[in-house]
Amino acid sequence: MAHVRIGSRGSQLALWQAHHITALLQGRGHTVELEIIKTTGDKITDVALAMVGTKGMFTKEIEEALVENRVDLAVHSLKDLPTELASDFEIAAITTRENPCDVFCSVKFASIDQLPQGANVGTSSLRRQAQLKAIRSDLKIHPLRGNVDTRLRKLEEGNYDAIILAAAGLNRLGKTQLVRQVIPAEIMTPAAGQGALGIEIRRGDATTRQVLAFLDDAAARATTTCERALLNKLGGGCQVPIGAYAEMHGATIHLNGLVAHPDGTKVLRETRDGSDPVRLGDEVGQTLLDRGGDVILEEVYGDGFALPQ
Repeated sequence: MAHVRIGSRGSQLALWQAHHITALLQGRGHTVELEIIKTTGDKITDVALAMVGTKGMFTKEIEEALVENRVDLAVHSLKDLPTELASDFEIAAITTRENPCDVFCSVKFASIDQLPQGANVGTSSLRRQAQLKAIRSDLKIHPLRGNVDTRLRKLEEGNYDAIILAAAGLNRLGKTQLVRQVIPAEIMTPAAGQGALGIEIRRGDATTRQVLAFLDDAAARATTTCERALLNKLGGGCQVPIGAYAEMHGATIHLNGLVAHPDGTKVLRETRDGSDPVRLGDEVGQTLLDRGGDVILEEVYGDGFALPQ
């Protein structure tokens, strides 16, 4: 049996994820210790994520701990991991996926459609903002930062008529009381990798990789690899208005891709089936670029939103 050191952010959700992996490892007879690491993204709390422009802002310091051999593995929300890992690292396991969809949370209103004209909606995601504005151009979108409890408290205090969050985080924390609508992926395409955990290790650490092998879910690996290939083709990080959602239908992968302008005036969607995750993601990404996605993304970056590093 192995002794495993896990590096994790200190947020409530990050700790849930780390404790979840800890319990699974302990169930196999391994011993585990946890080191909490504060990341750049945790330190910058008063600026919308899209304006920060730092690639890997929730992962950099944890990766430094891996390099320095202070920890053996890092548990991430996969959507926070850059699509191109540094050569020092590899993703040893991608866990069985939670619901990848976004959810509409509100105290007073049952769905996006039922929001009054000019309602105030909180989200710091350009991807969510773009898709909201595409279906409800009247909505006023406001930045929303903080951990899950902070965001829900701001909603309950009346700062917003509604907020948009990931279903996975709320489900994991058991904080679904204000969820009014699970937004279908065809209305709001999720972020690449949303709902999955990625476990990162030092490249070539065969011992840790072997310890973690039982956590790797084949379907989650295939679908998220496909989504991340699309994101990589478009040159985007986790804060740009790009969506990607892949599903397995037998041996076939069905991929939905999205590029949108944050104001919702330009929304490109593309769907395709394939068997090779990386090739499918590349092809759909290239098609989106060819259809005008390159112009949309240039406008986004030109407007001072987050630049991919």
